[in-house]
Amino acid sequence: MDSRHVDFLFISSSYDGGIGGHAAMLACQLQKIGHNVDLFKVPHIHIRNLMNPSFAILAMFKALFMQKRYDIVHAFNVPSALPMHYVNATAKVISVHGVYGEQMGMIHSKTSKKLASFAERKALKWADMLTTDSKRTADKYRTLGYNFQYLPSAIDLDMFSCIGHVKKRPGQVAYIGRDSYEKGTDILRSIEPDITGTIQYCTNSEWKDAMKTMSESSVLVLPSRMESLPTVVKEAFYLKVPVVATSVGGVPELIENGKTGFLADLGDKDKMIKLINGILDGSISTTGIVDSAYEYVTGTLTWGVVIKQYEEMYAELLKSYDGSRANKV
Repeated sequence: MDSRHVDFLFISSSYDGGIGGHAAMLACQLQKIGHNVDLFKVPHIHIRNLMNPSFAILAMFKALFMQKRYDIVHAFNVPSALPMHYVNATAKVISVHGVYGEQMGMIHSKTSKKLASFAERKALKWADMLTTDSKRTADKYRTLGYNFQYLPSAIDLDMFSCIGHVKKRPGQVAYIGRDSYEKGTDILRSIEPDITGTIQYCTNSEWKDAMKTMSESSVLVLPSRMESLPTVVKEAFYLKVPVVATSVGGVPELIENGKTGFLADLGDKDKMIKLINGILDGSISTTGIVDSAYEYVTGTLTWGVVIKQYEEMYAELLKSYDGSRANKV
């Protein structure tokens, strides 16, 4: 990006975990190199089927009354696109983690999938740039007629300085994520009696506490039915904790089976049990695997590497405008 100061507005329904956590980390990195990033926040109803609609509607009203003009407004996920549409900005970006319509169909119902897909088609037309952190997601969207740019999400290595030395707890297995159907926690609980260790569920933990639990553990398990590029896998790579995961979404982009981690097909509980127990009892060696995973994440998926790609994307986007373009409303 050129040396001029750029004013950003980031819009996300939350700034914790998943794509919201990615937005928060990206904002922090842009601020470190001298840009201004405002985080758009509104309250929303914390009821499962009403969270996204309530956020989108309340956020839209807030956006309508905003006076400040931004260089770039960046929306994270489809519900954030509605307020993005009404913000006064030179250029507009939408980032997604996974195909939104498919996600809503998995989490809710076929009717939700149809409604979400309709909203998605409308929303994506409002952006000047579309990005995703998964090559598989980009490919899926291309089959639907959308041109998505691949921009990986990253981890901030400085954050791990607060973890310190952690002693391993023999036989401990970690799960870190939401307690939800799409995350497959019911799958993990169904095989728990066959696991020779003890599973620690971090479903509502502070990041620091979750990372300490993972550092203590012999293996991280990701039993998801649906994923994009999960940050927790990158964090496990950095902490040198071996990962057993289902081969869904963008997970195989991160985990090369037998080289940087272990994959099991969704529904193959026997293989997942065998992999977890093999790591716990030492019959499956993980030394070379965790070393390869560490080298991969530190070499390609840290903000020191990735922020340059975002700078280039934003710079090219702003170059296509002369600064006098009126907001598309």
